[in-house]
Amino acid sequence: MLLTAEHLYKNYGDKPLLNDVTLYLNAGDKIGLIGVNGAGKSTLLRLLAGKADADDGAISTDPNVQISYLEQLPAMNENVTAVDQVFLGHPKEFRAIHEYEARAMLNRLGIVEPDALVGTLSGGQRKRVALASVFVHPADVLILDEPTNHLDADTVLWLEERLRKFTGGLIMITHDRYFLENVANRICELDHGKLYGYEANWSKYLLLKQERLEMAQASERKRQALLRRETEWIQRGARARSTKSTERIARYQALKAQEAPPEAQKVAIAAGAARLGRKTIELDHVRKTLGGREIIDDFSYTVLRDDRVGIIGPNGAGKSTLLKLIARELQPDEGVIDVGATVRIGFFSQDVQALPAQQRPYDYICEIAPSLNTSEGRQSATQMLERFLFPSELQFSTIGKLSGGERRRLYLLGILMSAPNILLLDEPTNDLDVETLTVLEDYLADFPGAVLAVSHDRYFLDKVAASIFELPGDGRVLRSMGGYTDWLAQRAQAERAAKPKPESAAQARRGTHEAKLKFTFQEQREYQTIDQEIARLEAQIEALDVEIGENATDYQKLQNLTLERERAERELEEKTERWVYLNDLAEKIAQQNRR
Repeated sequence: MLLTAEHLYKNYGDKPLLNDVTLYLNAGDKIGLIGVNGAGKSTLLRLLAGKADADDGAISTDPNVQISYLEQLPAMNENVTAVDQVFLGHPKEFRAIHEYEARAMLNRLGIVEPDALVGTLSGGQRKRVALASVFVHPADVLILDEPTNHLDADTVLWLEERLRKFTGGLIMITHDRYFLENVANRICELDHGKLYGYEANWSKYLLLKQERLEMAQASERKRQALLRRETEWIQRGARARSTKSTERIARYQALKAQEAPPEAQKVAIAAGAARLGRKTIELDHVRKTLGGREIIDDFSYTVLRDDRVGIIGPNGAGKSTLLKLIARELQPDEGVIDVGATVRIGFFSQDVQALPAQQRPYDYICEIAPSLNTSEGRQSATQMLERFLFPSELQFSTIGKLSGGERRRLYLLGILMSAPNILLLDEPTNDLDVETLTVLEDYLADFPGAVLAVSHDRYFLDKVAASIFELPGDGRVLRSMGGYTDWLAQRAQAERAAKPKPESAAQARRGTHEAKLKFTFQEQREYQTIDQEIARLEAQIEALDVEIGENATDYQKLQNLTLERERAERELEEKTERWVYLNDLAEKIAQQNRR
């Protein structure tokens, strides 16, 4: 057992977040923590990571257990470089051993300039720097708050594979349901301060939760029936009351005092949209350049009245820029964007921080619209807030006191209160709980207008999108039909088709005259330094073997040294395989030149 949390209690003002929560984490456990926004998930992770104190209860770990924690909004030093940030708090010796690995990790996570100042990085880039710091630090327990936010689809797949292979204990908050399906082997749901555990991944959890709710409802029906019978008995004639069984009276009091299972909180969205005329939005040969780089190159498209478009691509490819162009927040350098007279755009951007912290949620919504015509009739601002799980105490509190997920939910309600008929959604799944996502997906299925959504959430794209726009980052916008899984299959088919077919010996000889083998610039540089890298790793392993022998009685140090040695061996194995490839290529190039 790596970590134990028993009987935790935590209040946030008058709001009870954790009520007698107990959790055990063993090696090999991969726990997905879910629950509605504001339920206390991030608070629980902060307690487990030792970043906050519980009002009551105890958290204990083995003294030799190493914990790495990824915060939802990591605090950073803006005046240091990205690679410096990874090593803050670590000794120089640790950096000397792991700097190569850290730079490779940053590059894999999309930070191509590891020496750039943190202050120049976007919020998503900062999250990826924090993720690199977590993985560079040897750990037995990983505590991750929204690790998939701001990652593109390929990086999420890489992260999935890495966490599947992790042999320690993992507890994470994520609303990526494919991620929960493929990584988690336990689901823990935080609901009304209570923690419910399921030995399951996402799909099995859905079945087990339904069984639990049905059992709870059956038990409640039985309790109510017993309570009615006992109430009738207890109320029979005052004259007989003194002779009634004290045990039966006690049983009646216990039945009466027992709490009913809490009703599940559910977001409810009633569709409300303005009339959309025949003309929507037309983009004609649109070009846009930012920072000297062409983001959108000669793109033409007419938005259909019932479009369901998912927009994907690596970070920085121009997905948000495309939405801002359509929303007329940016102007194209060339081309025309023509918007119909009846079009009313609802633009859900990534920047939720712009919400006024001192304003009340009720006032924020009323400023947009005091009421909304929906498929269920006219709904007031108060009614819509309640549908979005904002009870009166939250409606008249301040936005600054809301959790990140609650702010995002309020922001989404504000967009819908404007009754748009074309929705532009930029990463709508970030920080929204699974319950809200499910209802949003159902809402979008019935929405009587067009929807264009930037998202890295594969499950969301499969449910919502009827076509995919892929922005590879070179200015092009590639279009394909179907959802994310369909796009993935089409990409795999295209990659297979692009692979060269096996050639005969004669064809191979002819081919040498057509395309000469050569090193890329990166391969040439790697070929020149790889021998030194292998020698460094071999020397490091030898030094670690000596240290392991000298510290055989110090369990904690021995464990850390063993982890260091395993890491160095893995890196040496990778470098050796790379050395074989590069030397083989060098030999072929030499033979080619001799001919």
